[in-house]
Parts: sequence; C-alpha cells; structure tokens
Amino acid sequence: MGQTLSEPIIEKHTSAGEDEDFAFGVSEMQGWRLTMEDAHAAVLDLNRAPPNSSSTPSVSTDPSKKRTRFFAVYDGHGGATVAKFSGDTVHFRLRSTPQYQSGDYEAALKRAFLATDEDLRSNPDFANDPSGCTAVAALITPDGKILVANAGDSRSVLCVNGVAEPMSHDHKPVNRDENNRIVAAGGFVEFGRVNGNLALSRAIGDFEFKQNKDLSPEAQVVTANPDILTHQITVEDEFLILACDGIWDVYSNQQVVDRVRRLLGERKTLEQVAEQMIDYCLAPDCEWGGVGCDNMTFMVVAILGGKTKEQWYDMICQRLERGEGHQTPSNFPQPYARGPRGEMIPNIMRLGDSPDDRTSPPGYNQDSEDHSTNAASGNTGSSLFSLAPVSIIEALSRQG
Repeated sequence: MGQTLSEPIIEKHTSAGEDEDFAFGVSEMQGWRLTMEDAHAAVLDLNRAPPNSSSTPSVSTDPSKKRTRFFAVYDGHGGATVAKFSGDTVHFRLRSTPQYQSGDYEAALKRAFLATDEDLRSNPDFANDPSGCTAVAALITPDGKILVANAGDSRSVLCVNGVAEPMSHDHKPVNRDENNRIVAAGGFVEFGRVNGNLALSRAIGDFEFKQNKDLSPEAQVVTANPDILTHQITVEDEFLILACDGIWDVYSNQQVVDRVRRLLGERKTLEQVAEQMIDYCLAPDCEWGGVGCDNMTFMVVAILGGKTKEQWYDMICQRLERGEGHQTPSNFPQPYARGPRGEMIPNIMRLGDSPDDRTSPPGYNQDSEDHSTNAASGNTGSSLFSLAPVSIIEALSRQG
C-alpha cells in the first residue's frame, strides 16, 4: 500500500534519564512506514557526554551546577541516513564551537546545525545521499534558559501551568518568509511543496535544494539555518515536549499538553507518557493514507525546579486538583472514527497552533499559543478558541 506497511510495527524503543534538575522520557515507533527514519538525542550533561553518544547514563551523578542539557528530535525523509547522522553529531558539533565555549548559545546552535550540514556535504560517503531531516533541539543552559533551535516541522512546546507555549514554528513553503527565500534562490512552491516536492522548507541534508553556489547556506532554496526561541525557566514551567510531525498531525499543541498533564496526574512514568502519546496518535489503518501513519518520536522533559521527582508529580497533581492555570480537560475526543463506508478516518477537531503566515520570528507574539490556520491558503486568524477540523490538504502537506 504505497509507502505504508500492511500492519504497523508497534514495537517501541524507549529510554529515560534524570539528574537533580531535569528528567526525561523518550519513545520512538516505526508505525505504518516501511522504514524507521527518526532519530533523537537526550544528553543530561553535554560537557561530559562521551564521543559518538546520543544519550547519557540514566542517572547523572555529577553535582556540578555547570551542566548544560541537550534534547533533540530528528525526523528523516527520503531515507534515514541524515537523521541518524544528525542524532549522533549535532550536539558534539554544538559543544565544539567557539560560540558554545564563550557562552553564546544561540550562535552556537545555529553554527551546529549549519556545520552538521556542511559535514554531510563534504563527506563523500554522504554527499550523494538524497535524504534529509528536520531538527528541533533544546539546549538548557546553566543559568536556567531553554533555547530551542528548529529547522523544519518537528516541534517543541513548553507547558506553563497547563498552558501550551510554542517553542518553535513550523517551516512550511507557504510561510511568507520561506516562500520569499525559496523564490529568491531560484526555486518555486507548487501544491504547498518546495519545487512541487518537499513539504517543508528547512532541513539538514536535502542537498538537491542547496545547489546555488552564489548564495550562502542560509539563503538556499532549503536551508539548515534554524530559528531559535529562548525562555527563562520559572516556577510555572512544568515540562517541555519535543516531537516529530507524526504527533502534531494528530493533536494540537494544547491537546498534547493536556493529555500529557493528565497522564502525569495518574503518576505515569515519563517513559509511559511517551509511549502512550504515540499509541494515541497511531492510526488504526492507513486506508485514508496520511494522519497517524508516520514514524513517531515523542520526548517529554520534566522541569523539576529544585524538587524531587516525587514532589514534582505532587505539584502537577495538586495543580490539576485545584484547577490552577489552564483548565485541563478530563476527557478527550477519539482521533479516529468510522467513515460512511466503514473506513477509518481522522476525527480531529483541534485548535490551530502553528502560524503559517509569519514574517519573522522576532516580530511574532510568542506568548500567544494558538492561531487558527487555513492550510490551503496560508492565512492565519487570531481566535484562541476557534475550532477547525484538520483538512486533507494540511495533513498531506505535512508529510515530508
């Protein structure tokens, strides 16, 4: 059946880790796709991570407060090569930059993304590989800042007392700035895709879209140059989510935060939370052909804020019981339903959550989580509570 299996591969690869300030759980599943093209990295102490490692031991014993933490999800397309390379490489590239050593973390993240792209292109083993990957990476600094670098349409969301605050913006060819860059570099957008092909406009790899020798890497038709958002951690912050678009195709930012919060209220472990979120999103079949049929990776990072993990769970439960902050619902709609011919189709009513018509990140109001989006036209609205069904056009355009 096209690019899907007759039955999904539902075996999950799950891991977890923690130190005195943060804990994480991450799970990945191949699902209906023919191959697994996702990768991820979770590093609790970037300065001590051994070479060629995408993880750290499950418990960090270094009492130093000078640690930086790194969490990332890479969603591959056209093959797994670039995603796997990025999962093993980006954080070490980051650590080795002069900007990282001097504490200029935003510049270091940008350099790490672009340098990884350059490493791939200059290596004869990878230069002709047609694959690419999105990348969303969170760096947590010793002074309590979260910097999220994003290239593509994987996504990061922060839970602030139950409210979903976006820590990244999707890069789609229909975005105004993205479209302008694509056209200026000699490309075009057709059917919402770069040159009628690629459904996202920034990625590591995808070198067929980076052929203009007169332009900088940042100005190519497709660029690995990330946008970066920064947040100072406060006592209101509960957890950070990073996930590929296989999750965000099914649920909005706020719906994901709501479901995670309820699972934590049931005292599910972070590993269980990640696994259950993937299960929620998996389509029962792929006759409809899109939503819920992708590879899926889900990572949740608990912001302990000086509490033990048990105290952190207590805090979440107490906030839920008292109804503090966002009123997290107790019941959730089923994402799939039977169609008129008995086929399984998406049954999703969700809050639009990623602005498709932004001009530049610095000028955008990052404090507003939800923005109604018309995927066909790229128009955005501003009603926080307006509900709109996921359109077939949007679901198809999100598949890279």
